[in-house]
Amino acid sequence: MGAAAAVIPVADALETAVARLVAAGVGEPRADAEVLLAHALGTTRAGLVLAARRPLPAGAAREFASLLARRAAREPLHHLVGEREFWSLRFAVDRRVLVPRPETELLVETALRLAPEARRVLDLGTGSGAVAAVLARELPAAWVCASDLSAEALTVARANLARHAARVPLWRGELLTPVAAGAFDLVVANPPYVADAELDGLEPEVREHEPRLALAAGTDGLAVLRRLVAEAPSVLAPGGWLVVEMGAGQAPAVRRLAEASGRWVRIEVARDHAGIERVLAAQRGGGGWTRS
Repeated sequence: MGAAAAVIPVADALETAVARLVAAGVGEPRADAEVLLAHALGTTRAGLVLAARRPLPAGAAREFASLLARRAAREPLHHLVGEREFWSLRFAVDRRVLVPRPETELLVETALRLAPEARRVLDLGTGSGAVAAVLARELPAAWVCASDLSAEALTVARANLARHAARVPLWRGELLTPVAAGAFDLVVANPPYVADAELDGLEPEVREHEPRLALAAGTDGLAVLRRLVAEAPSVLAPGGWLVVEMGAGQAPAVRRLAEASGRWVRIEVARDHAGIERVLAAQRGGGGWTRS
């Protein structure tokens, strides 16, 4: 009869996991180890405290070991658990879409602050569908729709929207090309904004596991933002807003693009919790919105 497998307490398994993730260069080793262990046990991070001295069940130990190995190889945490919380909602994510970041909540906050009466809203490059779902829930009187160039991303978004905001229609399109003139009161976007030369310097979780289409934005990182600033006035109703996320350090250049176009009457920049100018909002001139 073979020797019995060693049984260790949950707390000891956690400390061993933290040390392994530290050695692998993971940015938040304890938080990630706690999330993975809670996932394997079918509990919460708070639940780990109650279970700390209990033996780690064999099945959970095997699952935790597998997840830990993949995280140490720098597979994204949220790909491993299959979802990411955004605006207190849970969204399915995998390598077909960008994982929603906390700073993108500022995009939603800015849009809601500046255009609370918007009735026709477009989430451009929707990815997981998180922004569109939140806007649809926060603006119940609005018609919110979403688009993306990636058919794979739309598959993920469709499942998430079915769960959180089933009335949001989706279509496949390249930026604003298929959109009619004056069609929207509000256009929001978290577009690609990484310069091509910077792609190889990204963290492995991003560089190797998230879609390049949603990251790369030309030699200066502004290729898509430049087009949005130039083209959005045509699809916005008079007084409508464009609200976009930007990379660190890009705000001055994007503001100059907006000012030089001569088509925006008001431009605002919002800083994220780290103090980075993260979101730019620009309002089209011409008066108030036309309601249909």
